[in-house]
Amino acid sequence: MNAAGAIALTEELSESQRAALLKLLADEDPEIYQTVRKKILSYGPAAVDWLRPHTASRDPALRRRSNEIVLRFERQAADDKFLGFCLKHGEQFDLEEGTWLLAQTQYPDINVEGYRALMDSFATDLGERLGGGADAEKLLIAMNHYLFSELGFAGNEENYYDPDNSYLNRVLDRRTGNPINLCLFYILLGRRLRLPIAGIGLPGHFVCRYQSSSAEIYIDVFNHGKLLDKADCVHYLLQGNYSIRDDYMAPVSARRMLLRICGNLHQIYLHLEEQEAATRVQRYLVALAR
Repeated sequence: MNAAGAIALTEELSESQRAALLKLLADEDPEIYQTVRKKILSYGPAAVDWLRPHTASRDPALRRRSNEIVLRFERQAADDKFLGFCLKHGEQFDLEEGTWLLAQTQYPDINVEGYRALMDSFATDLGERLGGGADAEKLLIAMNHYLFSELGFAGNEENYYDPDNSYLNRVLDRRTGNPINLCLFYILLGRRLRLPIAGIGLPGHFVCRYQSSSAEIYIDVFNHGKLLDKADCVHYLLQGNYSIRDDYMAPVSARRMLLRICGNLHQIYLHLEEQEAATRVQRYLVALAR
């Protein structure tokens, strides 16, 4: 059913019909609940307008089920927006915008501007600490001390395969994440400070690289920002029986970075047997891999 048809259906519902559906939505009988839920979903996103007031209901069942349906529609809208973004752009696009659009597919109600402001404040504080004229290594040491010692960011080694490690809002909330999303955070902060930091997609791991005319330093952000050189990265490849390929050591594009984040998410959801989420992320992989 198209959007116009869904709107027409909800307009045909009288107040008493809506009240009856809402009463049945809170019914204790699972079969009745599933039937009513399916009926409400058939009305499409327009049903959100009359469901939303009940997301704060005093009735726990009505509140929980209204929230679930509203969230489902909001995720669908965010899903369409993210897919549209992926299909609209080429290899390079606004990485931060794409990141927040991905986060909204799971957390549609997040305050993106609030998170941007938080990152701006981190960059302002960090900029005051860095000053000017410091060489690259001293600059990165100061940056790492601020992020990992003062702010407490760290790699999530205890729950490495938690899906929340792959959504930037949750990385900022919990100050932990997986290698690629901690690197994403590091890169976005670096851009605010005009630092030449890029993502390097090693097989099985993800690091950052600071490269200027006078320095080339690799940063293992997952490991508290441990500083590496190119020989360390080559050693990692050899230890893992990987071939030494130029593309392993080259900066990844915005599209390739989001593709890898979504690839991780897809595998995590499959492992957790969350088939609906895995199918949703599979659509992102197809759109990003084109």
